[in-house]
Amino acid sequence: MPITIRPYEPKDWPLLWPVLHTTFAAGDTYAYAPESTEADVHKVWIETPAATYVAVAEDGSLLGTYKLQSNQPGLGSHVSNCGYVVAPSARGQGVASAMCEHSQVEAVKRGFKAMQFNLVVSTNAVAVNLWKKHGFSIVGTLPGAFQHRALGYVDAYVMFKTLGT
Repeated sequence: MPITIRPYEPKDWPLLWPVLHTTFAAGDTYAYAPESTEADVHKVWIETPAATYVAVAEDGSLLGTYKLQSNQPGLGSHVSNCGYVVAPSARGQGVASAMCEHSQVEAVKRGFKAMQFNLVVSTNAVAVNLWKKHGFSIVGTLPGAFQHRALGYVDAYVMFKTLGT
């Protein structure tokens, strides 16, 4: 399936919001409150990051999205951070992998030296394995740091990769 990854445009929001809302409401992969409002999600996914991208199919349907930002301000701003969401209908089709590769290229273009994921839910084996496949290492385990909607408190991982080497 051909995937185009491009910068987010305001016209994408009507397709993007339901995908983000569904993902966050599930309460199993992201720390955002399941009851986050559209305005809350727009702020964290569109307004705050350095850049937001969408992955689209040839027919224009939304396959996924990611946001790119500094992991920390000031003296930690050389390390990037990303969040990725794949539309439920596009899962298992290489969308997250394509977005991960794209995000690393974009991060290097923007001068970032590394990428860090702060809260990878340990029970999200698909994501953990995918990030490992793309060269990320688990550099820390945060015991009980994620309140999984179905499983209760589960561990989360900090994952890290040096870029451009």
